[in-house]
Amino acid sequence: MSMENDDIRLNLRLGLPGSNETSDNKSGSKRASSEVDQDSSPPPTKTQVVGWPPVRSYRKNILQQNKREAEFAGTYVKVSMDGAPFLRKIDLKVYKNYAQLLDALQSMFKCTVGYGGSEHAPTYEDKDGDWMLAGDVPWEMFITSCKRMRIMKASEARGLGCL
Repeated sequence: MSMENDDIRLNLRLGLPGSNETSDNKSGSKRASSEVDQDSSPPPTKTQVVGWPPVRSYRKNILQQNKREAEFAGTYVKVSMDGAPFLRKIDLKVYKNYAQLLDALQSMFKCTVGYGGSEHAPTYEDKDGDWMLAGDVPWEMFITSCKRMRIMKASEARGLGCL
């Protein structure tokens, strides 16, 4: 009987699946026959199991709903004005063209904002980080490229465009 136990002990191993390390079972505990060393099988692959960790259906629905809301959400940008101690945030998608935007800025900041002859000029920072005069590009391009706006004094904005 001791001979059979020695044979079983030699065939059993401890360690991670796919490793070739073997150790003696010194504690004397018996292992299941499924842990018998099988050197001929290839080690398991380390790819992530599809669908793990599990995502519940309500989380999936929330993610899809957030994507839909983002498509219809506004394009908010911060607007600062030289000399004003506060910033405003506006939604560019509310306005249809530059004229509506300028009217809104004038009523917000209580000053004349415009081109040629106005005391303040509307400028914006595009995706590349360049400051440009608002109105130099088509409206749709302006909406997609505007990161933030600044209403600066017309004397400072002369180098940005045709004032």
